[in-house]
Amino acid sequence: MKPRLSQNFLFDPSILRRIADAAGISSEDTVVEIGPGLGTLTKELLQRAAKVIAIELDVKLYNNLKGKIDSDRFEVFHADALKFPYKELGRFKVVSNIPYHITTPVIFRLLEEKGLKSMTLTIQKEVARRIAARPGGKDYGVLSLAVQYRGNPRIAFTIPRGAFRPVPKVDSACIHIDVYDRPAVNIEDGSEKQKLLFALIRGAFTQRRKTIENGIKKICPQNPAEALKNAGIDPKRRPETLSLEEFARLTEEVARF
Repeated sequence: MKPRLSQNFLFDPSILRRIADAAGISSEDTVVEIGPGLGTLTKELLQRAAKVIAIELDVKLYNNLKGKIDSDRFEVFHADALKFPYKELGRFKVVSNIPYHITTPVIFRLLEEKGLKSMTLTIQKEVARRIAARPGGKDYGVLSLAVQYRGNPRIAFTIPRGAFRPVPKVDSACIHIDVYDRPAVNIEDGSEKQKLLFALIRGAFTQRRKTIENGIKKICPQNPAEALKNAGIDPKRRPETLSLEEFARLTEEVARF
């Protein structure tokens, strides 16, 4: 294992089964596993799925896995998960213990794929809490809204750091994200309004201790209070209290100026 890949391996069979259970895998599913490592989760997935496709960047782990698992329902690629051609797979689910340092890039890379049905990921507990957070809490922010725009996340269970080898410095969580066929709000993916939506979100949370009116002034320099009131939002509210639906309404109003 190369240290720069920062992989931490799970061996506990009960935890591996719980991850597969959380993924809701059926005998008809194609499952993608990113960073399969030593293949412990891979074997559990193969007991349930129609096909498992593993993507491993570390050449030693790739060669080891290629020689260890002999099944016509298994395929392993020596590849970078951020550059992999997922479009060729059709409809698929992702189940993975993702190396911590690429968690966020991998999630957003996968959310671009139309064939993705769901993700069940073992990630840092803190990041999982931010992804699954709802309005009003300290964990709620840009990451929460960006993921929830495209899917419905829930934390299935937490995993103590001692379950991994080598032992990481943080606890982990298994998070499941059901991916929507279309965005959660009526703002088209890839549109100019979508760009405006996330510009407003990022602007608001750069000053989360201030009011939403102050947070969006750079994006909406003309009449931010009026745009907020037209969207049914009190200009004095804090950004972390606004739902995705409210940010979408605000986007529609700002687009009129």
